[in-house]
Order: sequence, then structure tokens, then C-alpha cells
Amino acid sequence: MATQPIIKLHDGNLMPQLGLGVWQASNEDVVTAIEKALETGYRHIDTAAIYQNEVGVGNALAATPVPRDELFITTKLWNDDQDNPQQALEESLKKLKLDYVDLYLIHWPEPRQNKFVEAWRKLLKLKEQGLAKSVGVCNFHIPHLQRLLDETGSAPVVNQIELHPLLQQRQLHAWNATHNIATESWSPLAQGGEGVFEQDVISKLAAKYEKTPAQIVIRWHLDCGLIAIPKSVTPKRIVENFNVFDFRLDKDELSQIAKLDAGKRLGPDPDTK
Repeated sequence: MATQPIIKLHDGNLMPQLGLGVWQASNEDVVTAIEKALETGYRHIDTAAIYQNEVGVGNALAATPVPRDELFITTKLWNDDQDNPQQALEESLKKLKLDYVDLYLIHWPEPRQNKFVEAWRKLLKLKEQGLAKSVGVCNFHIPHLQRLLDETGSAPVVNQIELHPLLQQRQLHAWNATHNIATESWSPLAQGGEGVFEQDVISKLAAKYEKTPAQIVIRWHLDCGLIAIPKSVTPKRIVENFNVFDFRLDKDELSQIAKLDAGKRLGPDPDTK
């Protein structure tokens, strides 16, 4: 079984660099997807309260023979719950059948709501209580992150953002790195690879390495130092997405993929959402 790379977060905790995303997966589908993923070697599962599948994730985790301390489970605080993260996390833990999550993230900054700094303070307390081993954010731009630093003195360990070859967010990735914040890519395959998989550079690299376009793109994330959580409920793809540890892209190949950046956002803009 392949051994996957691990990222050391700035709080000292360790996070598998490749995980299974379960956005838009039903409670039923997520059970079989996680069962296949854990059997394949994944140890990192990423869900969220708003996905409405934490119950399914919990059922899968309760059934697995994999020890809890080998798993890395992420869930997220939804926008409507920024006033009360403790209650929200306790509800998530109940559904997940867990005593703690490994990573708890503020899902969106919601700057017009202007509650994210206070919510962040409350997440830091949840970490102190042991309900979350690590705490971070999703979809935060540099001004949002700077406010957290200026007003609380504490940086998130992770900033999970939309990131794929068509939206590479290099300035934000670099800022995160400068502040020891790991960058995690959601929609790492650009939601099914449309506009990416058919690119010449991706096709040529797939042929060269005898890999699928998806595997090339996942390898690109890993070689750029990003954490990636490709979503699939298809057993064959779950296995395929994990089979990326027997090759690496070289600097020239990474540079070629860098040229695909078109600033093409598929999800909402965090500044205006």
C-alpha cells in the first residue's frame, strides 16, 4: 500500500497531504466511498456541516477497523453558526460519532456579516478544550487573514481555498506560506476536470507517465506543496486518485502547468459571497 506524504502544521500536528472530499455526497454514498478510501490507504476525510452528510461519515468511521489516531477528520463551521461555534462543533461531533475532529475550519469569512474574527477566537478556545486538535479557515483572502493576525495574534494552520490549474491563486498561496499557513485545495480537479484534462500539457504528461489526467493534476498539487482533497464516490476513481505516489513532476513540467492559470473561479468569490 502506498505511503502518502504528510504535512506538518505550524501547531505541530500532522496532516496527510491527500484526502477524500465528500462535498455533494449523500449519507448513503459517503459510507461506501469512505470504506473504499480507507481500504485504499486514505486516512484524511474532509466534510462540513453544510454538506449534510456528517451522519454518513460518522457511520463509516464507526464501522472501520482503522484506529482513530490514524485518521485525520476535518469538518467546518457554517456561516449561520459563526456566533456559536461550540454548539455547532458539538452537533457535528455527535453526528460524526467522534470526541474530537483533527481540523475545524471556518467555512467562509462572510465579510459583510463581520463575525469571523470573533468566531476565530472561539475556535481557538475549542482547540484549548481538545474538541478540535487544529483550527483553520476556508476561503480567506489576505485582508481576512491579516485581520485574524492583527486582532488575535493567531494564524490558522490551514487555509482551504478553491485552487486548480485554472485558478492557481499564487499570491495567496505565497502569503500563506510566508505565514506558515498550509494551503489546501478544494475542487483540485476543477470540478471534474472540465477545461483542464483536455489541455495539451496535461494530455502529454498523462501519456509520458502512463497516468490519467486526474492523476497528473493531483500530482501537480502535491508537488506544489498543496494539500488536496479530490472528491469522488466512484470506487475506481477513489483508488486512481490515490495512485499518485510513484512519480513526480519536474520543475519544467510544473512551469508548463503554471501557464494554464486563467483566474477562472468556479465557486463563489469570498469577498462578495
